[in-house]
Amino acid sequence: MAAKTVNYDDSSIQILKGLDAVRKRPGMYIGSTDSHGLHHLIWEIVDNAVDEALNGYGKKITITLEADGSCTVEDEGRGMPIGKHASGVNTLQVIFTVLHAGGKFTSEGGYRTAGGLHGVGASVVNALSEWLTVEVAHEGKLVRMRFEHGDKKIYPLEELGKTNRTGSKVTFKPDKKIFTTTDFKYDTVCERAREEAFLLSGIAITVIDKRGKKEVRETFCYDDGLKSFLEYLHEDRNVLMAPVKFSGESQTIKVDVAFQYTDDYQENTFSFVNLVRTLDGGTHEVGYKTAFTKAVNDYARKYGLLKDKDKNLEGSDVREGLTSIISVSIPEELLQFEGQTKGKLGTPQAKPAVDAVVSEKLAFWLEENRDQSDMLVRKMMKASMAREAARKAREDARKGKKTSKAEKVLSGKLAPAQSKDARIKELFLVEGDSAGGSAKQGRDSHYQAILPLRGKVLNTEKASVSEIEKNVELNTLIHALGAGVGADFDYTESNYGKVIIMTDADDDGSHIQILLLTFFYRYMRPLLEQGMVYIALPPLYRVTKGKVLEYCYTDDELDELRRKLGKIEVQRYKGLGEMNASQLWETTMDPASRTLIQVSIEDGILAERRVSTLMGDKADLRRKWIEENISFTLEDDFRVES
Repeated sequence: MAAKTVNYDDSSIQILKGLDAVRKRPGMYIGSTDSHGLHHLIWEIVDNAVDEALNGYGKKITITLEADGSCTVEDEGRGMPIGKHASGVNTLQVIFTVLHAGGKFTSEGGYRTAGGLHGVGASVVNALSEWLTVEVAHEGKLVRMRFEHGDKKIYPLEELGKTNRTGSKVTFKPDKKIFTTTDFKYDTVCERAREEAFLLSGIAITVIDKRGKKEVRETFCYDDGLKSFLEYLHEDRNVLMAPVKFSGESQTIKVDVAFQYTDDYQENTFSFVNLVRTLDGGTHEVGYKTAFTKAVNDYARKYGLLKDKDKNLEGSDVREGLTSIISVSIPEELLQFEGQTKGKLGTPQAKPAVDAVVSEKLAFWLEENRDQSDMLVRKMMKASMAREAARKAREDARKGKKTSKAEKVLSGKLAPAQSKDARIKELFLVEGDSAGGSAKQGRDSHYQAILPLRGKVLNTEKASVSEIEKNVELNTLIHALGAGVGADFDYTESNYGKVIIMTDADDDGSHIQILLLTFFYRYMRPLLEQGMVYIALPPLYRVTKGKVLEYCYTDDELDELRRKLGKIEVQRYKGLGEMNASQLWETTMDPASRTLIQVSIEDGILAERRVSTLMGDKADLRRKWIEENISFTLEDDFRVES
């Protein structure tokens, strides 16, 4: 069949005017149009308020979730300019309808440092809203301006009278035609507000929710933010020392650092640039880690803790159990990010600047706190010995024992896929031998591998790598993936592009999912960060009526089918083992019909808190979280509130 001819000429090139580009491709500006992108709108407006506070204007920021579904952000800054712009229209109109218009681009009257979307934030929020109003108190005047669907309808500037205060108040209602959800989550907003307040010592951020029967509000303000941040992260941890904080400036870059050691085996680094979280790190993290490792080694050599014959401690040894917070303020003219979403800092000057500050300040702290320093170095040396022992075992394996050991571990357990292309291969982690047998028979063996799990795996929240490698189920999983574990894990070496957890739809199945996710989070975190881990959704019911056969994955689907078909025959699946091979394939494993939940890390700080609270050894904190966040009812087994 001949392809349909479509003209491609000069008229095919479309120029999107004004804010049309934002509305047409919102993901380019806010990342997504789901809940994550929705909440991003709030922070684009908050970033402007924070930029004012960061530069010394105002001490309070208020975020209000309004009853009508809109959101208001109010600050005590200087107030946006309200006069006539050089372009001939009011400056407020320029700020909210023109991309790349803002004080962050000016050399006078703007900001020394700033976060946000480099001046496009306000206009992007306006473009993606049904309506937006802005009230400004500036130089004695109070004015208001309203926009609908971005720049589709712009109301004239209203003068509301005189005022002796300053600041800006922006209220916007997200467009339901653009977002998959427009329901702001109070807890999500509070978590981010708390994070911002930690980084803005002395600045109060209040979150108010007016949508319920009773107004709810919470204010976050910390006098010593970074230390409070560590205390918050380590509420349920066993710490080995008090938090340490130091600040400095180098090459016009201001550096604030706080760190604390716990008795855990994992390291956690949270980095920020001009208050924007850099999830993928960057040059500032490289400078910090390099300087930290060198300072510790220099100290250990100076006082004979490391002898001449000893190798230097490696970074992974030094950072075992270390939680670090790095916050840098970089002038706008030096600021470079890799990508629009600002996940990774690219500013070359940040590495030597952070290195210089950390090298000086940490060396001084180590000297002034000899007892603590010696204790930490001995801890690091134990980590080094464990790492060397593990490395020697791997080297021995590479000399001829690796194949036999891996084959011995996997023999009779893993049903491998035939393909050599790791990108298309899928590893199903299946609960029980019975379900594993059905999965092996029903799979597409070209690219689907099956690894049955016998019983519940180890809770790895408080386990070392050596303890994990002794656990049969986890050791088998490590060998099956073939990408290492812990500090040595490299997701690019994984034998599979997808790891799919397939368990029964009951409490035991959920528990196994949580234990596996905890293991991946602690010891193979890049799998989660790269979106390579999934949870399979098997059906709860098999419904038949005559020749009609349907599967229902929720009780709501079953009720809907009852209304549609009337009297039906229902089979409730108690486990995957009750399905034969063909049923398991068509409902849960066939890419054409299955449903998978992709597991990702949206908020690293919240994830860290939740994993450590729910999987740690402090039962009182876990009980408190469950009582505050889960409602048990007779109708449902439980309902998660947040």
